[in-house]
Amino acid sequence: MEREVKAADGTAWKCVQAFSGLSDSTENQDAAQVKGEPDTYWVVCTPSGGAQSVRLKLQGEWYSNYSDEELLNEIQAQQ
Repeated sequence: MEREVKAADGTAWKCVQAFSGLSDSTENQDAAQVKGEPDTYWVVCTPSGGAQSVRLKLQGEWYSNYSDEELLNEIQAQQ
């Protein structure tokens, strides 16, 4: 699962659920899940420019349920 959002300063953030590139297996989905927090997943967002990547804890189907603004707010909170 992958999603890209663009900040007001022009930075494009590419957000990918942890372990999603390995395969779509249940094992990798379980590995991306935050331990002890049901329906919460680790997501890594990488910027197009000089800023550092951030690691977010997002709920459920984050790639379709979070608005661009909500994702950008989560990214900003972790910087």
